[in-house]
Amino acid sequence: MTGSSGSPPNTGDPFGATFDEIHGSTYLERDAQGLARLGKSQVLKRRFGFLSVFGFSCCILATWETALALFTEAFNNGGPAALAWGFPIAWLASFSVYLCLAEMASIAPISGGQYFWVAILAPRKYKRFCGYLTGWLTSLAWIATLAVGSIFTGTIIQGLIILNYPNYQPQNFHGTLLAWAVIAVCIFVNTVVAGLLPVLEGLILLVHVLGFIAILVTLLYLSPHSSAEDVFFRSLNEGNWPSQGLSYLVGFIGNVATFVGADAAVHMAEEIENPAMNVPRAIVTTVLLNGSTGWGMILAVLFCLGDIDSVINTPTGFPFIQVFYNGVGKAGATVMTIVIVIIIWCAVIGFAATASRMTWSFARDRGLPFHRFIRKVHSRTRVPVVAIAVVTLIPCLLSLIYIGSSTAYNDVISMSVSGLYASYLLPCSFLLWRRVTGQIKPHRLRTELGIEIQTRRVADAVLHEASARRPGDSDLIYEDETLEWGPWRIPGLLGIFNNAFACLFCVWVLFWSFWPPSTPVNSENMNYSVLVTGSVILFAVVRYFLGGRLEYRGPLVDYEVKNFATGPK
Repeated sequence: MTGSSGSPPNTGDPFGATFDEIHGSTYLERDAQGLARLGKSQVLKRRFGFLSVFGFSCCILATWETALALFTEAFNNGGPAALAWGFPIAWLASFSVYLCLAEMASIAPISGGQYFWVAILAPRKYKRFCGYLTGWLTSLAWIATLAVGSIFTGTIIQGLIILNYPNYQPQNFHGTLLAWAVIAVCIFVNTVVAGLLPVLEGLILLVHVLGFIAILVTLLYLSPHSSAEDVFFRSLNEGNWPSQGLSYLVGFIGNVATFVGADAAVHMAEEIENPAMNVPRAIVTTVLLNGSTGWGMILAVLFCLGDIDSVINTPTGFPFIQVFYNGVGKAGATVMTIVIVIIIWCAVIGFAATASRMTWSFARDRGLPFHRFIRKVHSRTRVPVVAIAVVTLIPCLLSLIYIGSSTAYNDVISMSVSGLYASYLLPCSFLLWRRVTGQIKPHRLRTELGIEIQTRRVADAVLHEASARRPGDSDLIYEDETLEWGPWRIPGLLGIFNNAFACLFCVWVLFWSFWPPSTPVNSENMNYSVLVTGSVILFAVVRYFLGGRLEYRGPLVDYEVKNFATGPK
């Protein structure tokens, strides 16, 4: 095909419409052209500006709220010192990883995120396999994150009930029913009132910031204070590890987990205005704001800790609720916890949106079974309703396991940290290889680019004429042999150093995320995330060689924009 920066003539074919006929000539054409250069047609509606996507990212990361919910992990293994010093270390190290993701989001702002980046950054020999593996890891890790968020919200509500009704006997099926209620609201917001999602996230950003200030001031003003020595130098080893140093390292993952999910804006990229700039900006500002508020809240809680035994053995199941109760009483603790429940519930709504866009994108490139159904987009709301149904149905079914055993349930969904960090490691590694070898060219302005898609035709795929005539289908694979930096990047040696550190940190996190929380290790406290993550990798590899590679060829060029492709016929 011959490349062109203009629109090809309409041949009368309903699938051969010009770019302007498909996308219109409004202000959104700029973003649609950017997406077309990545081989994709604008299907989803661009609802998010910078402020709304910033609110969306902040709400999903919800670091100060998550730090309270995950307080026990680092507190039991390391104590106050592990939180006071370990949190800022985790913050800065995680920031390094997300800077790399921001650079790649600027190069290719697309909902597929990690698997798409791997497909364009990896050597040709490994593109398809590594992209397929990354797609499965990212999709299932986000679904696991949705499952974690829903059951967390449900059990925090249970903890609130225990606080106010001491005679209440919590049952696992109560947690499951509450998790289903959380997911039901997620489905409603993401389908029926999807157009209000940016407005909702903007409001939640306000609650996120004002709630932090209100809780912080109330806690510090009304609670008795511990000494600085107790906060910064007191250690605990509740996991009974052979040394305090090892206890610190095991508990450190609890700090890292509070920053998991900052790539959410990436998977919403096709619904964001000017995503090549707004997605990186959202990632960077989100991590900076959430890291600072998270550390502030951690220090406030540690200074207002009070009786450590009551905090560790709290009947509510969440130490932060007990800290609130010890400091401000039942009424104050109830109000403060409700604020946190609201924010985390809204974060779970964002989890569902993110997981559905990732799953939809991977299905669009035929990476999933039943991809023809999963990739469907509602004609009115322009949201992937089938993908939303899939990513919410799976956590609902998994939560049935929670009724029989919370331990078994936690084992199944334990890949939220390891799965996402594995999906970060692969593209970050290939980005480092590309930048060290000088294979990424300087950024050019949009006006210099036109619309031109580098492709190669599928030579060995089994393509049916009927499928090739469906909108969205194509027999061309997107392949950018001349990679260019996006408008947002870290230049020179600083970028190389940051990229290398990010890769090392991902490996570090993966290694320690598989350790159990305490010794001696038994079936109850064993960390099965290594088994779950390994099973996902094994499943993806087996499925790839048993038929997945016949469907998944890498990122495909949508039929609507294939007339802009250049490459062999």
